[in-house]
Amino acid sequence: MTGARAYPAPAKLNLMLRVIGRRADGFHLLQTVFRFIDFGDSLQFSLRDDGIISRVHAVVGVPEAADLTLRAARLLQKAGGVRRGADIALQKNLPLGGGLGGGSSDAATTLIVLNRLWELDWPRARLQDLALQLGADVPVFVFGESALGEGIGEVLTPLELPPAWYVVLVPAVEVATAQIFQHPDLIRDSIPTKMSPFSAASGINDLEPVVCRLYPAVAQHRDWLNQFGSARVTGSGGCVFAEFGSEAAARAVLKRLPATMRGVLAQGLACHPLKDMCE
Repeated sequence: MTGARAYPAPAKLNLMLRVIGRRADGFHLLQTVFRFIDFGDSLQFSLRDDGIISRVHAVVGVPEAADLTLRAARLLQKAGGVRRGADIALQKNLPLGGGLGGGSSDAATTLIVLNRLWELDWPRARLQDLALQLGADVPVFVFGESALGEGIGEVLTPLELPPAWYVVLVPAVEVATAQIFQHPDLIRDSIPTKMSPFSAASGINDLEPVVCRLYPAVAQHRDWLNQFGSARVTGSGGCVFAEFGSEAAARAVLKRLPATMRGVLAQGLACHPLKDMCE
C-alpha cells in the first residue's frame, strides 16, 4: 500500500482501575480512567469493489480468526449494508497482552476510518454501540477523549487530565486477560472513588497484585520503575508505567533503563488523533 495514508491506533493507559463488582453474566464491573498516549499501531486501508475484506500481511501472534481489525470491518460492513470491501495493512507496534489496548485500538481505528471511507457517516454514539460488540475497551477509542469508564468500561464520562509524560516498560510476557479476571484472589469489591478532580497519584489497579504474582517479570519491571515515581500496571498487564511532569524528567529515567529491559517514552494525549473523523 505504498503511498496510502497511515491512520494511528494509539495505546491507552489505565491511570486507575478498580473492580467494584460482578454482573450476573460474569462480566466484572469496573471504574477506570483511560488516557491515550502517542505510542501505538498504524493502519492503512485500500477500498475494494468486490466486498472482500482481507489483511495485506500476517501479524505475528494474531491469526486471522482472532484479528479484531477484520472483525470490526466485517461487523460495520454487515451493520451498514455496505457492498464495498477493504484491504487492511496493520503495522503492529503495541505488544500483545500488554494492557495497552492494542487490539481494541486497532478495531476502533478500523471502525472510524471505514465509516468515513465507505461514506456511512454514522454518528459517534452509533459507532460506540457497535464497538461494544467487539470488546469492552473498544468504545473508549471511538469516544476519543480521556474518560472515566464505568459499567464494564463502556459507560464513559469525559475527563480533563493535565499534560503529562510517561515511561512505559514492556516486559517480554503476554498476559492472558481472562486468567487475571478469573483468578480467585482478584479483588472484586473495591469502593468506587470520586473522580473530580482526578489525581494520577491516587491511581490504583486492583488487577496488579494478581498480575505481578503470576508474572514475576512484570513485578520486576514495576519495582525498578518505582524508584523514580509511582509505577503501576496498566489494564490487565503486563506493561507498567510511571507519570512525569516533563519530557526531560521522563527521558532521564528512560536513559537509566537496564539493557535487559525495554521501554518507551510517550506523551499523554488530550484526545484521540482521529476524534474529528466522526461527530
